[in-house]
Amino acid sequence: TCKHFSLQEAYCEYLRIIHFLSYALLEEATSQSKNCVFQTNLFCARVISLITVSPSDTSVVSSPKSSSPTKKHRRVLSDGGGPSSSFIPPEVFQQLQTLKLQDSGKKELTPIEEASRLNQKLKANYEARLARLTPGQAYQKTSLTLSLQRQMMENLVIAKARQDALQRKMEDRRLRLQEEANRRFAASGAMTAEEQEQRILYTNVLEYEQDHDWPKLWKAKIKMNPDNMNLMSELVSCLFSHSDHPVVKLLRKLQYCIYNELYPIVSTSVQSPGVEFRPSLSSQNLQEQGPIHFTVLSLSFCVLCISDQLLSLCLLSFECLNTATSKDLCLASIEEAFFTPLWSAVMALFRKVNREREQAFVASVRLYRDASPADFGVPLKLFPPEGRSPQGSYPYQSAVQELKLVIKDCCPQRKLDCIVRTLRLICACAEDYRCLHEAESAPKTAAIGADDLLPILSFVALRSQCPQLVSECAALEEFIHEGYLIGEEGYCLTSMQSALSYVETLHTGTSHLGT
Repeated sequence: TCKHFSLQEAYCEYLRIIHFLSYALLEEATSQSKNCVFQTNLFCARVISLITVSPSDTSVVSSPKSSSPTKKHRRVLSDGGGPSSSFIPPEVFQQLQTLKLQDSGKKELTPIEEASRLNQKLKANYEARLARLTPGQAYQKTSLTLSLQRQMMENLVIAKARQDALQRKMEDRRLRLQEEANRRFAASGAMTAEEQEQRILYTNVLEYEQDHDWPKLWKAKIKMNPDNMNLMSELVSCLFSHSDHPVVKLLRKLQYCIYNELYPIVSTSVQSPGVEFRPSLSSQNLQEQGPIHFTVLSLSFCVLCISDQLLSLCLLSFECLNTATSKDLCLASIEEAFFTPLWSAVMALFRKVNREREQAFVASVRLYRDASPADFGVPLKLFPPEGRSPQGSYPYQSAVQELKLVIKDCCPQRKLDCIVRTLRLICACAEDYRCLHEAESAPKTAAIGADDLLPILSFVALRSQCPQLVSECAALEEFIHEGYLIGEEGYCLTSMQSALSYVETLHTGTSHLGT
């Protein structure tokens, strides 16, 4: 067992590994390839190394009272250490992602495969009958052999004819569907490279719908209830649950491309701390940090493009989703499906870039972990009076616990929702604390304004003791769709980044608590 994983996470990872090993052994048995044994053994060794190496710790600074000489200190990225890479090679990542969403239905056999199975049964029956013959029945043995060969040859000839006919039929259908796609995309004149790619993908969607009934059933259901948002949500969930749909196939392909770019960087340990990209960097630092920062920039650009590409294909597949609310549902599902297996690698990249900032956060926490809200300039009325807090608790504890959940999730939108809930909890706690001070008079205004929010949020960020929040918020700013950064979500993220930046500077003495 690995104590750094929760019990459920460890069990799911164990089952996933067993699933992949079973698949590899099955491939070995069917292909009878000697090379497969070697590859499987390599993979087993890799799995063992993954299980025995714990992932980098995400939270931080424990009190000296909790340390024990018998416990080993786990070096983390934020304090200069970190174990060897726990990221699997891109080809294994691709295979695991394919296995995770494989449909439970059996694969349909081709005519040649069916004939091969039938011939295996005939051969087994032939060998059983031969075993029952006596030495004096040599003539019957020859007759049985000739009969077996004739039947096996006939089966293969018939299967070959059936398969050729099926291929001609499929090719005719593909040409017809391609013409239909050409008519749709040629209406605007000459096609761009992007439109040509969309045409090919749309052709694949049309082919898929020829072989599956569920898209037609869903379209009919939506047509009868066009304003039912619950149906729209169920349709989007259904779409992303079918791994053989062209939308999901494209998503897996793009995931692999991103992971393949990230792996060379995140799989190696960088000993020098990351620095911010600014013109004053020396040529040596530029040479060392350039590839990482370029990867961050190119990754951010690619993820906005990927979201739009997948959304366009969703709308080509189901035109009923072409409304503002349904597009939001699609984007949320695309983001969750795309980022969930990639986020650990994405975060490893951002933590390398922001390593210096995380170290500054840790230094500030070590100095001020026992500070009170009053030390941050929070008015006395906005935290509990002396002796009114439950034993063992501290002000705004519920907001701190909520903020810690940000690093537990793998979906950017859910992380942003967690930050929004944190600020809402701060406002609710502040209201409760003010009521304790002003029990006799009813409040006429909100408990806190913008001037009070930042000091409280800085206190909450410091008490969370999670340096990874610095990188998490930096990644959210890059990957959250711009439409979500307008309004409450954008305000909450900006406020959190300001609070984190303030905490980072405390240990330097250039900023002072309460100012």
